[in-house]
Amino acid sequence: MDIATRVWNHKWKIDPIVRSLIDTDFYKLLMCQSVFRNKRDTQVVFSLINRSNKVPLARLIDEGELREQLDHVRSLSLTRGESTWLRGNTFYGKRQMFRPDFMEWFEGLRLPAYHLERVGDQYELTFEGAWPEVMMWEIPALAILMELRGRAVLHDMKRFELQVLYARGMTKLWEKIEHLRTLPDLRIADFGTRRRHSFLWQDWCVQAMTEGLGERFAGTSNCLIAKNRDLEAIGTNAHELPMVYSALTDTDEELARAPYEVLADWHEEHEGNLRIILPDTYGTEGFLQNAPDWLAGWTGIRIDSGDPATGAETAIRWWQSRGEDPSQKLVIFSDGLDETKIAELYTQFQGRVRVSFGWGTLLTNDFRGLSPDDRLAPFSLVCKAVSANGRPTVKLSDNPNKAMGPADQVERYKRVFGVGAQDRHEVVV
Repeated sequence: MDIATRVWNHKWKIDPIVRSLIDTDFYKLLMCQSVFRNKRDTQVVFSLINRSNKVPLARLIDEGELREQLDHVRSLSLTRGESTWLRGNTFYGKRQMFRPDFMEWFEGLRLPAYHLERVGDQYELTFEGAWPEVMMWEIPALAILMELRGRAVLHDMKRFELQVLYARGMTKLWEKIEHLRTLPDLRIADFGTRRRHSFLWQDWCVQAMTEGLGERFAGTSNCLIAKNRDLEAIGTNAHELPMVYSALTDTDEELARAPYEVLADWHEEHEGNLRIILPDTYGTEGFLQNAPDWLAGWTGIRIDSGDPATGAETAIRWWQSRGEDPSQKLVIFSDGLDETKIAELYTQFQGRVRVSFGWGTLLTNDFRGLSPDDRLAPFSLVCKAVSANGRPTVKLSDNPNKAMGPADQVERYKRVFGVGAQDRHEVVV
């Protein structure tokens, strides 16, 4: 596929950005099955949040075109081949990862309605309904907005200009891969679906990683690419689960228990490398300090905010305090990584723990410095659960710049979870 020619050709009435319900992250499907089993009647609202107001999405993206793309996603359903892959494939060494009752529901799923409104230079985009249905909007909504923004920036570029742009982008990524080749026991996966430049570009990046890193490339979080390229589908769970479970509680005592109840439900369904703790929703230090002993026996931990080295050192001390051997534990770094930070963390922690990386936006959308006025530079766009059964959700994070929720509830959660002063870190992507 000549990506530049493909981008240059604007002859289609609609060029669908998302063409499959499994063009999504694997952890979404795993979480959706858990929600379907445990909280399927919970009513949630998801909302778009642009952390980079300097990117005026509503001025860049035509509202009619955005609606066309969103409406197209609502027309999608699982194909027979996709259903067969999900039902019959082996994931993390387990056959039939997805239960028959969940698959029957998923095969009949059509994504629910959306609400779209322009507010100044931004879009208000929300999804409301039953949790298992609404949660499946997050990834395609973000992918659509990111790609439409890219198309808007590229629209007036001529064919050879585009070819040079993509040649430079390919060279930039290959140089990163050559740097990572120097790390002999590296284990790294693609986590770049949500804020990718485009589906075609993510697919190219995955192929480049496969060729350039061989067995050191563990797979991709994107289910469709994993299926098409015969790769491992990678992923476990995300902040969404404890955020919604916590919003459903009535008392401070119930709130304090909620993040562990999430993982107790997860524990019943999964084993091995799917038992990965994501501790930073309400602060890593407090989460680990109050965690039940059975969590220390889990396979590892994912670090997704704050200073990554500090997070890893905290995890190592916690495992030691619980009588566990850190060298046998898996630490997955996944926050705002680029190849220099990956190499730095690899060097610091290799041998002390089992080190792994989930490489996101700066793998699949790094055109920094390659376009006029740097208008293709990646930015931080998220789609989060903002309420559950009419109650607001809260996220504290290990980086207060990623916190969300009403101010009074943020203060309450900080009190309940014992979160004190925190260092702020720039949120690039």
